[in-house]
Amino acid sequence: MSATTALGDLLVSPIGYGCMALSHVYGGGLSDEEARGALNEAIDAGITFLDTADVYGESRPGSTGPAGTNEEMLAPLLAERRGDLQLATKFGISGETVTAAGESGTPRIAPSGVNGRPEYVRTANEASLRRLGVETIDLYYLHRPDPAVPIEETVGAMAELVEAGKVRYLGVSEVTADELRRAHAVHPLTAVQSEWSLWSRDVEAHVLPACAELGIGFVPYSPLGRGFLTGTLTKDAVAGDFRSSTARMGESWDANQAALALVSEVAETLGATNSQVSLAWLFAKGRELGVSTVPIPGSRRASRMIENLRSTQLELSAEQLERLDAVAGMVSGTRNIHANPAWISSGRE
Repeated sequence: MSATTALGDLLVSPIGYGCMALSHVYGGGLSDEEARGALNEAIDAGITFLDTADVYGESRPGSTGPAGTNEEMLAPLLAERRGDLQLATKFGISGETVTAAGESGTPRIAPSGVNGRPEYVRTANEASLRRLGVETIDLYYLHRPDPAVPIEETVGAMAELVEAGKVRYLGVSEVTADELRRAHAVHPLTAVQSEWSLWSRDVEAHVLPACAELGIGFVPYSPLGRGFLTGTLTKDAVAGDFRSSTARMGESWDANQAALALVSEVAETLGATNSQVSLAWLFAKGRELGVSTVPIPGSRRASRMIENLRSTQLELSAEQLERLDAVAGMVSGTRNIHANPAWISSGRE
């Protein structure tokens, strides 16, 4: 098993830890101490690439803007193990609905609180550094492009953070191929983060080819379909969180069982878990497309993450890959969790 994978010049573990799952997002989270315990166990096993965002976690009463509590949870761990880790965080989903007045003097409404103004880039970065208790962030992403701000302006301000030593490398999330090329022209990008999995493959049409062309790595979030592809969830288990309100895991839960069954069949023939097969498929597709691929599954249990890490040793045959390629065509419902079609890159391509 390779100890590291290169995202540009940044060396990271073959899979990362999606820290969002440690917070309350999927129907309750762990205490901060329990979350750090799970992370320490995963780090000891070789998962050293931690992915968070300023918007992750539960907001404190009376606070405004991004919650910041997932970043705060990481701070004591980072104080002890910073040299063992590669740290990624994101900004841009501001938690606000109205931003400051623009040049016209009229307040600008930012859909879903997305803010990519250069001045916000700087303040968001300072806030993340303070919450995390670090001097430098290894990989700093724009969480969503701001439709009211040219991406060149946002990335230009991000590039200033690199020059100031506050950030080592830059990334973008849920961008179109055009947005990616425009951003990369301002400052070299290390990674794109977007949803990519057996049942979410729209990025293969434009974004992944652009990554291959430009030499940019790809970090798939929700590589296990928000847990659906693992085969360990029940409809009742997701009834208490936002997943049940999505088409795929709500009204189409029963219809999508056939797609899940196909994954389970392949996993059974290999003596592997659904998670390992789903991640091995991503690694194979990344190689096929010529893109360095580092998925960031999340779990509240370190044992699940260690199980996921073993996917890097799993080889799928051409026949198994072909069977798994059929999963996406069997799925009912889109991957978008937002009412706004433009919330994900394929809604803007």
